[in-house]
Amino acid sequence: MALIVHKYGGTSMGSTERIGNVARRVAKWARAGHQMVVVPSAMSGETNRLLALAKELAPAKAQAAYHRELDMLASTGEQASSALLAIALQAQGLEAVSYAGWQVPILTNSAYTKARIESIDDARVKEDLSQGKVVIITGFQGVDGQGHVTTLGRGGSDTSAVAIAAALGADECLIYTDVDGVYTTDPRVVPEARRLQTVSFEEMLEMASMGSKVLQIRSVEFAGKYKVPMRVLSSFTPWDIDLTEEAQSGTLITFEEDEKMEQAVVSGIAFNRDEAKISVLGVPDKPGIAYQILGAVADANIEVDVIIQNLSKDGKTDFSFTVHRNDYARCVDLLKDKVLPALGAPVLVGDTKICKVSIVGIGMRSHVGVASKMFRALSEEGINIQMISTSEIKTSVVIDEKYMELAVRALHKAFDLDQA
Repeated sequence: MALIVHKYGGTSMGSTERIGNVARRVAKWARAGHQMVVVPSAMSGETNRLLALAKELAPAKAQAAYHRELDMLASTGEQASSALLAIALQAQGLEAVSYAGWQVPILTNSAYTKARIESIDDARVKEDLSQGKVVIITGFQGVDGQGHVTTLGRGGSDTSAVAIAAALGADECLIYTDVDGVYTTDPRVVPEARRLQTVSFEEMLEMASMGSKVLQIRSVEFAGKYKVPMRVLSSFTPWDIDLTEEAQSGTLITFEEDEKMEQAVVSGIAFNRDEAKISVLGVPDKPGIAYQILGAVADANIEVDVIIQNLSKDGKTDFSFTVHRNDYARCVDLLKDKVLPALGAPVLVGDTKICKVSIVGIGMRSHVGVASKMFRALSEEGINIQMISTSEIKTSVVIDEKYMELAVRALHKAFDLDQA
């Protein structure tokens, strides 16, 4: 008997019929003798519907109090789907109980709309499991130290599931989604993309951070930190598929690099069109300038990605960085109001029509010339590179958004990722 955590995305929970199929699948695992914890997302489109209502009524200037209410509102989507799933499981003849994040409780910090999990009290869940119940816990949410409901940001249900799996010492965390695993790149962009049987934790971490939408990056970070065995698989296979076959399907995220994996120089191409670039031109070239600019951005809870500082000329330099497109307007306002006046009012320019494309692979550690091959493939397509960022197992470039799909297809072909 194993303790298994299942996570189901919004598409899997999109209708009462689909919730019924999820219940049948979970019941199959429970009847095979496994202790089951399920973390569902809200029904597809529900969170967007709720936030659209809030936007209609929102104050002109959003304050922390407004973001608190957004979390109160958005968290109801998962509460509804969790209760519906518990009811569907009861109809299957199983004892099932659903909990909101604050009832477990899942304790987070107070960063509304993108809170981080700090601890999970597993006592209540373990007690229910010992009594043979299936436990359903809302994804995407928790509660802060003052008792306020918080949410973890888009895709946060993945993080909830992995964190719960870590807290309970689960044998495996199965992420059911609308794709049947992790691919070399998005099959909608490159039809020849292949599903990977296994992918290393490090590669998955880079692919998630570079824009691969299969898993939220914080869920991968949790899996790596607590060594949670994780599998990505499809919720659209028939619910009555053989359990042994189902348990081996999809893509396994591994923590050990085997010889076969070492042979793949590049495992995948990730891309992210939700990027925006901000450049501060003509800032004084002196110690602490990067902190002066980015410290204020970090204090506003805005994540910065690629950073470039140019060579100094006449004591001045240009400083560029990228942020998520949703944070662009807020970041520009912050810089204009608080940072630029202190720097002698340098020029600020922005670009929201960019994207980031990355090659990822643990084999890059032991092979030279990988980046140059990437640059050659892009140059042959006439694609100009605006910024470059590298790590041990990835190289990322910022390019004009209109060239994104062309770049992904060219790189997928250049690195023979369509070959098994």
